[in-house]
Amino acid sequence: MAGFLKASCPSEAVGNITKDPVVVARAIVGWAGKPNVGCAIPCWACQPNLQLLLRQWLRVLRSIFGKLFMLTHIPRKRFSQNFLQNPHIIERIVQAIAPKQGEHLVEIGPGLGALTQQLLPIVGAMDAIELDRDLIAPLQEACQTSGQLTIHPADVLHFDFTTLTTEPHSLRIVGNLPYQISTPLLFHLIEQVHLIRDLHFMLQKEVVERMAAPTHTKAYGRLSVMIQYHFAVEPLFIVPNTAFYPRPKVTSQVVRLKPRIRDQVAKDYDRFADIVRQAFNYRRKTLQNSLRDQVDVNTLLQLGIQPKCRAEQLTVEDFIKISSVL
Repeated sequence: MAGFLKASCPSEAVGNITKDPVVVARAIVGWAGKPNVGCAIPCWACQPNLQLLLRQWLRVLRSIFGKLFMLTHIPRKRFSQNFLQNPHIIERIVQAIAPKQGEHLVEIGPGLGALTQQLLPIVGAMDAIELDRDLIAPLQEACQTSGQLTIHPADVLHFDFTTLTTEPHSLRIVGNLPYQISTPLLFHLIEQVHLIRDLHFMLQKEVVERMAAPTHTKAYGRLSVMIQYHFAVEPLFIVPNTAFYPRPKVTSQVVRLKPRIRDQVAKDYDRFADIVRQAFNYRRKTLQNSLRDQVDVNTLLQLGIQPKCRAEQLTVEDFIKISSVL
């Protein structure tokens, strides 16, 4: 290091310290603004144009090193990491999102950046929420030539999206969601639905079927009612487990959710949510039994609802009507 401090230019520093090209490049870039100080002859490395070229070269090197680290990362079971690696599926997801320059994209769980590196050059800047801190620096390095990526090291289940914006319906949120947190995360996002423009998620196929399920089906349940109250649900396409590393044991599906503007809304949303929860907690019982502490038989009849119906036979509007008369 003493040799580096005594050197008058990068050429001399190279001989005094190391032949490592990355260290050499950093040393040369550090000489910006100090050309030919004490050089006996003009130094090639002190020329402004070459300094700019070397800066660009360093950015590329950092990006390459970040990508190389990604290739050696071992997926962690405690984070339920299954990394998307199929280029065709990634392309289809990007086409479904159809991002545009300047839109506010937020990616949940970017992982190795397979989707991030396709979206970022299009929008120019985006946010990402990542729980695995070991992935943050390499992801930042890998994406630094693509645009401005702001990574928030946080558990998305406790993340406050108002820290990103207060503009209504401005966030486009995307992600390959860990299966174990998908349902609680959807309910967490419902609490901040006023900020959301749309959602594009990769989820377990069974979860997407429950979200989009119609009445009178086994898949129709509390998740169906609560999601459909807030969103229009559009299942898009199936993703086989071979598209991931490591391979999960389930099939996935991409889904689009757009906030719904309702003609009929619950007067008391908390009461509406409680009615839905209680009805499906006892889904095999008739309404006159499952909701007997909430509403009587005569009130149900006045609303045009048969007391001997079960929860899966009621539409979202039926649950709104019941909650509104209590």
